[in-house]
Amino acid sequence: MTDHTLTHKKPRRPVFLRRGPMEALAVAIIALGFLMLFQPFVLVLYTYSFITLLAGTVMFTIVSKFPE
Repeated sequence: MTDHTLTHKKPRRPVFLRRGPMEALAVAIIALGFLMLFQPFVLVLYTYSFITLLAGTVMFTIVSKFPE
């Protein structure tokens, strides 16, 4: 049997280990942090906006190292 007749399937990773969906989630968290930062109505949202932005940025940095 030659190599071209064998099918090599990549093992499917769980969703939390896939780069695409996790990058999209990180970008959504960053966008949520910006919305929390620039809204003028609720002080609690403004208070936690920086933490949300930071968490999204750290998540994006880590997830961008995942394989495709």
